[in-house]
Amino acid sequence: MKVADGLAGLNYQVLMGEEDAEVSEVVYDSRRAAPGAVFVCMVGTKVDSHRFIPQVLEKGTRVFVVEREPDAETMRLLRTNRTQEEAPVTVIRVENARSALAHLSAARFGYPARKMTCIGVTGTKGKTTTTYMIKAILEAAGRKVGLIGTAGAVIGEHTYPTANTTPESYELQRYFAQMAEEGCEYMIMEVSSQGLKMHRVDAIDFDYGLFTNISNDHIGPNEHADFGEYLYYKSQMLNLCRVGLINRDDEHYAQIVQQVEENMAAYGEPEDETGGRGGALTKGYACYTYALDTEADFMANDIHYVSEPDFVGLDFHVSGRYGLEMRVNIPGRFNVYNALAAVAVCSFFDLPKEKVRHALEHLSVNGRMEIVHTSERCTVLVDYAHNAVSMESLLLTLRDYRPKRLVCVFGCGGNRSKDRRYSMGEIGGRLADLCILTADNSRFEKVEDILADIRSSIEKTGGAFLEIPDRREAITYSIVNARPGDMIAVIGKGHEDYQEINGVRYPFSDRQVIEEVIGKLSAEE
Repeated sequence: MKVADGLAGLNYQVLMGEEDAEVSEVVYDSRRAAPGAVFVCMVGTKVDSHRFIPQVLEKGTRVFVVEREPDAETMRLLRTNRTQEEAPVTVIRVENARSALAHLSAARFGYPARKMTCIGVTGTKGKTTTTYMIKAILEAAGRKVGLIGTAGAVIGEHTYPTANTTPESYELQRYFAQMAEEGCEYMIMEVSSQGLKMHRVDAIDFDYGLFTNISNDHIGPNEHADFGEYLYYKSQMLNLCRVGLINRDDEHYAQIVQQVEENMAAYGEPEDETGGRGGALTKGYACYTYALDTEADFMANDIHYVSEPDFVGLDFHVSGRYGLEMRVNIPGRFNVYNALAAVAVCSFFDLPKEKVRHALEHLSVNGRMEIVHTSERCTVLVDYAHNAVSMESLLLTLRDYRPKRLVCVFGCGGNRSKDRRYSMGEIGGRLADLCILTADNSRFEKVEDILADIRSSIEKTGGAFLEIPDRREAITYSIVNARPGDMIAVIGKGHEDYQEINGVRYPFSDRQVIEEVIGKLSAEE
């Protein structure tokens, strides 16, 4: 491709060479530099890759996209190489190199996202569960789907681990290309605020954008300066889509809409006036709302908590722009929001309603309120809750099902804030009937020290607890000693399939351990 084609729509300045320079690859890691590539120089929080230009030049790369003009010595080196007719040098300066990387990467892979229906989901909570609900519905209707999120990139039968919830733009486009090549009709992805802030999703025109909720999170060094900045970047999702859906019950709904309307004004007047109720418009297309407690385009009502020997979840009625009786086999009122959001998105695809209903009734989301076992003996679930907010929400939700006892198996990660240990200990002691304190990812700390911190806060509540440092033994104890009607929540690791100890990751899955214990007990009966 020609570099200018990849930068189409962006402001840039040619400092040296020709904008029509042709390249066959895009790289942003100097270790991958090679002849025929364009090297995109970015200023990161720790590393400024402009300083690697001399090394990249030595590897045969002759096209550079920069965010700032290189220093005098580097420019002298570039000009010297520029005089070599067999390998002339081109340097192009852009306003934002990360955005340039996204556009160049999309061009490099032939704009694969345009070959699929693209659905983006953002929000503080519920992204993973909602994306998997959408995926389950589409697959139940016979559609082929690719997914990218916290648990990795899922393409067909394969899952590829990813470093971030929203990977770097080049990796995203590479996954999109693989999805399109394997015949995926839909692409669903979690869009993090960092992914938006770091321009990883630039050059993607989402067909549908979903905003689940927003609360204080991800505020601090190397994340967001304050809540206002966090909300600003979250709202950008709705300006990258053709149809937006927003949780009308969220306490920050008015701020979200205001931000969307301000961004919309920057895009110009909308072409289409088909907005939904409460609807701001984005890029000339409709933005709809969904809610449980407020008048909205899509609503859920008549909600019932269901706890049966072979089913734990909820049933409810969907009304408004779409009507359906639903049953979802994941506990919790917040999962009604997630399911409603998924159904709202899928209502635009004209899918058989019986397929939509069946998909959510038989749903399993790895490590997110995942019911691993339910019987007369007990119910055992796995969840990723690993901080105070998510733990409290989980335990309050499970209380709604009126278990005989609510047992919580948990620990805390090492080399992390001790405040998390104190707050989780306090919440466990207050909301669970029995806490079993155990190892999580201890990293470079001693498990005993971590448990001592949790113990110091749980003792103040007077709540019952045990300490079993070995996580396998702790899970086994909780199930072997369960009483009929108990609900056991094994939390903190969710979908993770390892335990990290002293820098080494050892294979470990909460789900697998639970299944092994249940299998052994069943064989003995």
